[in-house]
Amino acid sequence: MATDMPVVKGAFGDTPQIEFPSEQAPQGLKVVELEEGNGPIVRRGDTVTVNYHGQVWGNDKAFDSSFERHHPASFGIGVGQVIKGWDQTVPGHNVGSRLLISIPPQYGYGANGAPQAGIGGDDTLVFVVDIISTR
Repeated sequence: MATDMPVVKGAFGDTPQIEFPSEQAPQGLKVVELEEGNGPIVRRGDTVTVNYHGQVWGNDKAFDSSFERHHPASFGIGVGQVIKGWDQTVPGHNVGSRLLISIPPQYGYGANGAPQAGIGGDDTLVFVVDIISTR
């Protein structure tokens, strides 16, 4: 069983490159702060603006990336507007932070997955999230 998180190349603002240490994802919901920002802290109920890059564990291509679209996303955090893994890991971090999040299915899209995005029901998702602003 692997407990290592992926290696991320690129700094805050750069499109990340994710390298997986093994074929097996770690168990449970994991978050690592790759860079600590010095802006305001994100709180549950805030509207947060982020850039993000999401891959299925072990895949070499993103299933979704606001970095690649060159358009950040904004949404309520901690209030059920996004997957549970984001609601539980993004609050408490500062604006300017870069997070690496490993999200097992029960905190992502569940047993049904998201077939339109190529996500299976047993896939672990990996996101790199740059927190741009919060209000």
